[in-house]
Amino acid sequence: MARKRRQYTLEFKQEAVRLVNEEDMTYSQVGSDLGVCKSTIRDWCEKAAAGTLDGSKVKAQPRSVSTEEELAQLRREVRILREEREILKKAAAFFAKESR
Repeated sequence: MARKRRQYTLEFKQEAVRLVNEEDMTYSQVGSDLGVCKSTIRDWCEKAAAGTLDGSKVKAQPRSVSTEEELAQLRREVRILREEREILKKAAAFFAKESR
């Protein structure tokens, strides 16, 4: 038999978050007083800080043109550095053989 998940109102969640933030109570204290697991209280506090406690999703901001340009530049640099590393590996192997 499956356990039914408990549903909490937005006001209930906000009050729990308020107790943690304004009354300086710990997650455990609030959870114990309200009959809710401390990890659930912590999740509500994190969501409240992110502005998503009400269940709304925060849409990812589209990248700006400068961000896209910077990303392209960094990818080029990574490609060049990898090529240089491969060249140095081959050179080190060559000189290691030669010194024997």
